[in-house]
Amino acid sequence: MIIPAVDLIDGKVVRLFQGDYAQQTDFDVEPLAQLLSYQQQGAEWLHIVDLTGAKSPNKRQLTLIKTLAARLSASVQVGGGIRTKQQVKELLDAGVSRVVIGSLAVKQPRLVSEWFKEFGNEKICLALDINIDEKGNKIVAVSGWQQASEYTIEQLIQQYQIVGLKHALVTDISCDGTLSGSNVNLYKELHQQFPDIHWQASGGIGNLSNVSSVKQSGAHSLIIGKALLINEFNVEEAISCWQNA
Repeated sequence: MIIPAVDLIDGKVVRLFQGDYAQQTDFDVEPLAQLLSYQQQGAEWLHIVDLTGAKSPNKRQLTLIKTLAARLSASVQVGGGIRTKQQVKELLDAGVSRVVIGSLAVKQPRLVSEWFKEFGNEKICLALDINIDEKGNKIVAVSGWQQASEYTIEQLIQQYQIVGLKHALVTDISCDGTLSGSNVNLYKELHQQFPDIHWQASGGIGNLSNVSSVKQSGAHSLIIGKALLINEFNVEEAISCWQNA
C-alpha cells in the first residue's frame, strides 16, 4: 500500500532533511488541498506528522488535525509529540484512525504496552528510526534522531509482540530526505524475521524504481513524502507501480 505523507509545522507543509529542523523546506501548498489530491488519486491511507508537536508537545496542532480528518474519507495516521494516553485518546476522538508512537515507545515500553492493551493493535503504530552501525546492528534512535537508545530494533519488536504489535514504521535515518533510494535489504530482513508485522517503509524514495524495490522486499506499505511534493511522480503512478511490482 502507498501511504502519502505530509509534515506540518505551524499549519504549513514542510520537509526536514534527516529530521533536522535547521534544514527545513517549505512548500506552497495547503495541507487539506494536498491531502485531498492524494486521496482523489487513490490513496486509502494518509500519514501526517505534527512536527510542531514533536518539538513542543504543548503546541500540538490538534485543531488542524481534527479539521483534516473530518474532511478526508481516507484513513489517517498521525505522529508527532505524543507523550500521554490522553493525547492518544484526543487524536482518536478527533477522527484519526491510527496513532504513531516514536521515542516514547523506546523510552517507556511498559507504558506504551499498556496503550496497546487499552486501544488495540490496529490503533497504534510504532515508529522506529534506526542507525545501522559498522557491525550491522540496527540501533533505534530517539529524541529527533539525536540520541541512540540501548535497543536494537529486533529487541524492541520482540518486546512489543507480547502485546500484539501489528504495525511498525521503520526509517533508516541515513536514507531520509535523500531521494537516493530506500534500504531495501533492511525491510527484507525484517519481513523474514517478523513476517506477521505490517512493516511500513519510509525514507529515501526518489523514483518509481525505488517504489518497486520496496514492494519486492516484503514491506506491507510505503510512506512517500518529499518525492510527491516535488513531483518526481504522482500518487496514482506510485499505486500502479506498487500493484504491478
